[in-house]
Amino acid sequence: MKTFEELGVAANIRKAIEEMGYENPMPVQEEVIPYLLGETTDIIALAQTGTGKTAAFGLPVLQQINVKENVPQALILCPTRELCLQIAGDLADYSKYIDNLRVLPVYGGSSIESQIKSLKRGVQIIVATPGRLIDLINRRTVDLNNVKYVVLDEADEMLNMGFTESIDEILSKVPAERKMLLFSATMPKEIAKITKKYMQSPKEITIGRKNEGSNNVKHVYYMVHAKDKYLALKRIADFYPNIYGIVFCRTRRETQEIADKLIQDGYNADSLHGDLSQAQRDYVMQKFRIHNIQLLVATDVAARGLDVDSLTHVINYGLPDDIESYTHRSGRTGRAGKTGTSIAIVHVKEKGKIREIEKIINKKFEQGVIPTGEAICEKQLFSLVDRIEKVKVNEDEISNILPSVYRKLDWLEKEDIIKRVVALEFNRLIDYYRDAQEIESPSDRYAREESYPRRKDRERSDRSSGGSRGAERGYSRLFINIGRTDNVNPATLMGLVNDFVPEKVNIGRIDIMQNFSFFEVPEKDAQKVISSMSRQEQNGRRISVEVAQGGGGGERGGNRERGGFNSQRSDRDRGPKRNSDYKSSSRSSKPSEKSGHRKGGSGRRPKFS
Repeated sequence: MKTFEELGVAANIRKAIEEMGYENPMPVQEEVIPYLLGETTDIIALAQTGTGKTAAFGLPVLQQINVKENVPQALILCPTRELCLQIAGDLADYSKYIDNLRVLPVYGGSSIESQIKSLKRGVQIIVATPGRLIDLINRRTVDLNNVKYVVLDEADEMLNMGFTESIDEILSKVPAERKMLLFSATMPKEIAKITKKYMQSPKEITIGRKNEGSNNVKHVYYMVHAKDKYLALKRIADFYPNIYGIVFCRTRRETQEIADKLIQDGYNADSLHGDLSQAQRDYVMQKFRIHNIQLLVATDVAARGLDVDSLTHVINYGLPDDIESYTHRSGRTGRAGKTGTSIAIVHVKEKGKIREIEKIINKKFEQGVIPTGEAICEKQLFSLVDRIEKVKVNEDEISNILPSVYRKLDWLEKEDIIKRVVALEFNRLIDYYRDAQEIESPSDRYAREESYPRRKDRERSDRSSGGSRGAERGYSRLFINIGRTDNVNPATLMGLVNDFVPEKVNIGRIDIMQNFSFFEVPEKDAQKVISSMSRQEQNGRRISVEVAQGGGGGERGGNRERGGFNSQRSDRDRGPKRNSDYKSSSRSSKPSEKSGHRKGGSGRRPKFS
């Protein structure tokens, strides 16, 4: 392994990074830094997030800046405000011993006037999000004619977020004779188009394989019925007492609903999605970074650019439509040499997508078994024991009150005290899981259905007959005039119901046809769904919803794994509420004795009572 000195990094930069704890270069740094310092070739670097990319391009760029020229010489484009600030902060730290070098972060959500003033005073490096930089270009307040280095960081995410036209416009403003560096976790076709258009015979550096997941991440999936997804999420969170992770949801609405449920059940959780203001986003992220939040529930877009190195878990509350998005999600954990776990909570129809992801990331998923109540209680109990063993005791602070405590507990034996501590912490948790029904896995049933081809053929025939299939008892079968031709799948259909129907509705069996579809809802909600969804539009097409012929809630049949996408369940069904030692989100309600909450003690660990 080479040293930073052997790679050619200057002494004043080495001094700064050594103070930051850098000892030896990471693989992407070892590969990229010599090229940037010695070659004029454009570079494409494919590496996962958390592999040291910022230092890989930052150190050599800083080293080649002429501080005597008070004009922008390097431009770094990134997808989000959070990543923009993180890169600018890192560059400032690396350049601690470089006099008169100025780095300016340029991003939306902050005063453009103050950024213009800084540009007028002079900067050598601009770190920018595309949208705000376009604003500055249009105001003619930024001059890119002296830029010698252009870095596209997390280029695939910028394209996913719709910045293609902005990137085209920005690159048209920089000199043709500049060195270009493109960093990306994946290599979709859109990236290939950019490299062909703007880069000249680029050197490609791949750390691992293209699109491959990090070697430090274990991939696990749990197969459950759709109605049990939230229960499964809670059991997984309970089984890992020290969990610190992100729960990814597909829509803003689902993100907020899951976060609210977790908060109500006493977890240290909050949400991050596009409906939040920048001030709210900053507040949530600050709480998450200082571990005041254990579970951050987020959409893919909101989490882009999020830089947190110590995540233990990433939980996919449903798999993304774009398989490459899974690579980005899982890359949030297992960073900076640490290990992590990426968990997917899926239903039977998503099993094929698991296989597709395995091919892309070149790794096998483990099929997990939802933890039993007994296993959860045991895991939590030993976590409590560990905390008791490791707690720091401030003798000076408590010495005055200890004699009174000893007298109060003098009549109890050591074993009795231990039992009471355990009971105080876990009575309600133990009571709940003792009586709770275990979550049924659909795997066995799926296997049985696979072994009955005649039954499957019969089901296929039923689908072709459309509305003639009877709805499950208590449900109405509805017809909707959109199908596969309109790029509709079960997830998008459920999303439409969520978007257009003002209140929560259970969704049962869904059958997607070529030009139309059928779905089941409770009889009491059928008219509400019809009136709310009819005359709405999907991709410019007017939606029509009506009761399917023969689609009433008659015979019992259809899909017993129905719905529950937005199901409202009793407290008993939802599981034990988890008390928190943290202050929860402003959206959470205060714990009350009536709801079974007890006020927690001090420290960062969540408590059960």
